[in-house]
Amino acid sequence: MRKILSRLRRAVDDYNMIEEGDRIAVGVSGGKDSLTLLCALSELRRFYPKCFELVGVSIDMGFDGTDFSEVAALCQRLGVEYIVEKTDIAEVVFDIRQEKNPCSLCAKMRRGGVNDLAVKNGCGKVALGHHNEDVIETFFLSLFYEGRLSCFSPVTYLSRRDIHVIRPMIYVPEGDIKGFAKRSALPVVLSNCPMDGKSKRRDMRGFIDERRREDKFFKTKMMHAIQTGLPDWKINNQNEK
Repeated sequence: MRKILSRLRRAVDDYNMIEEGDRIAVGVSGGKDSLTLLCALSELRRFYPKCFELVGVSIDMGFDGTDFSEVAALCQRLGVEYIVEKTDIAEVVFDIRQEKNPCSLCAKMRRGGVNDLAVKNGCGKVALGHHNEDVIETFFLSLFYEGRLSCFSPVTYLSRRDIHVIRPMIYVPEGDIKGFAKRSALPVVLSNCPMDGKSKRRDMRGFIDERRREDKFFKTKMMHAIQTGLPDWKINNQNEK
């Protein structure tokens, strides 16, 4: 957790993600990434110079067997308010729309649900659990499949809902998250989605792993390219010093 907190705080400071009095909704899918983010932000509250509140929010997509009760118990131990909203996203995507490539629509509907929950519960920010590998994978997905240099931003303002989306774990390697989740026995909610593990992102992860085997500094170089080449990723001069 110390290593995760160190990298998380650096990202928060580099991109001014948290301000005094913020009420932040943490999007908790039930996976290791979002649960680690929840724990790390809860720990950060104890010593960060700017006071902020946390609310855990989960979207139940309607797959049979999904159970967030252990996540609720974790939130209670952390002293974090927790809200679950039941939806029919699974039915819409797979039964009604019968999408051939359902991941895009599903992700859009889940993000919309999380953002709506945040607004309804008085949160001005939504924190998502994207880690360092997610950054690089997204960069290459955009390059290879869309033909453009792009990636999600560390901080995004959604004007229609008047909220900011923040990604505090952009510097945290996935390996650190896996280690923390295992040692802490985090209550990971297994995915019941039939498309789990079959996305283009998974293919891109294999490509990046191959590059890393050939060049141990590959991730560092790619992060440097993203931070210097994409306008939304540039760190202001004061934080660089």
